[in-house]
Amino acid sequence: MTPFLIFGALLALLLTGIPVAFTLGILGAGLLALDGLPLSMVASTLFGGINDFVLLAIPLFLLMSNLLLRGGIGRDLFVAMQSWVGHWPGGLGIAALLSCGVFSAISGSSITTAATVGTVAIPEMIKRGYSRSLTLGLMAAGGTLGIIIPPSVPLIIYGAITEQSIGQLFLAGVGPGILLIVLFGIYVVIASAIQGTHQAMPRATWPERMLATRRALPTLLLAGTILGGIYGGIFTPTEASGIGTATALLILAAGTRLSRDVFLGAIRDTVKTTTVIFLIVLGAKVFGQAITLYQLPAQLAWLFEDYFNTATLALLLIALILIFIGFFLESMSMLLIMVPVLMPTVIALGIDPIWFGIFFVLLIEVALITPPVGLNLFVIQSLDRAPLSVVAKGALPFVAIMLGAVILMTVLPQIVLAIPGL
Repeated sequence: MTPFLIFGALLALLLTGIPVAFTLGILGAGLLALDGLPLSMVASTLFGGINDFVLLAIPLFLLMSNLLLRGGIGRDLFVAMQSWVGHWPGGLGIAALLSCGVFSAISGSSITTAATVGTVAIPEMIKRGYSRSLTLGLMAAGGTLGIIIPPSVPLIIYGAITEQSIGQLFLAGVGPGILLIVLFGIYVVIASAIQGTHQAMPRATWPERMLATRRALPTLLLAGTILGGIYGGIFTPTEASGIGTATALLILAAGTRLSRDVFLGAIRDTVKTTTVIFLIVLGAKVFGQAITLYQLPAQLAWLFEDYFNTATLALLLIALILIFIGFFLESMSMLLIMVPVLMPTVIALGIDPIWFGIFFVLLIEVALITPPVGLNLFVIQSLDRAPLSVVAKGALPFVAIMLGAVILMTVLPQIVLAIPGL
């Protein structure tokens, strides 16, 4: 009964409108006090919650992506991709997807990816006759690539919570990221052909392609440097975040795009986002300590052993739970609340924790594009001023594609594990 009471209290506090970070911290501290434990434990937990070198990568990756966002890098990327594939059927959609994929390899953030590419791609696609719902849904879904293609902020936090290798998690995200780009691209081509309302773009000349590619080359090299350095063992993900930020500053300075407003704006946005993330991390640490003392993860593991004693059944139930709570919680809260609860069960059933990390992140990606709290829906809505229902309708097919990808990687786990295995 205790687990149901705890989650009932958590839900009740969230429904009052209290921010997630404070809800977790208040409930965790309350549970510790009810058990007669000294609240001085909370102070040490708060300090230990962010005293982790790995977490330093989060503000640095966010700063790098905010600098590039404010520096107008998204336009260079989109124009370069458009010059190569824009004349294909559904070519602008493919160009937007490829731009999201490249920027995801820099930013680690879903919202930043959606905003950076969407700012440029949405007006161009709508001007060329693409359906508004298809365009907005594509950009909302394309933004989710930012948290599966490395470097990924949620994967960094997952690795810190579960003490798994961040490098291995980053490698594991490559296969599913490419799979999603391919599946999204196939859907865009088919949907745009069925609708038949868009105007085909003329094929770009080779000089035009070379010029566009040359402008985007520094960004492409930045993505290659980060991923190549991590995968080649030249530097750690945390070191990569520092190197990437310094390189982003050099790219903007060399292109005369680094102004005082750009720099201070990027700093301000980074501080805001980092503060929110770290507050949630701290609240989740207190809550996690409390539920561990109340043996909630162990009780959940026993429940799974009794009624869902195979990995397939357990994963099915976990997926249903995550899809359901994704309607009410944003992705970072889902990660920090559910991972400490589920990991004992995952380990007991022999599920690879690296594979499970990608499985989990794919499912919280779904939460980013499902109402009522899908953050990417609101980001894209703010760019186009369209009704939220139009954005949600366009994103619905991509939700189905993501769930199909989850099933596919469950049947074929090598989609995730092949590259880390190398």
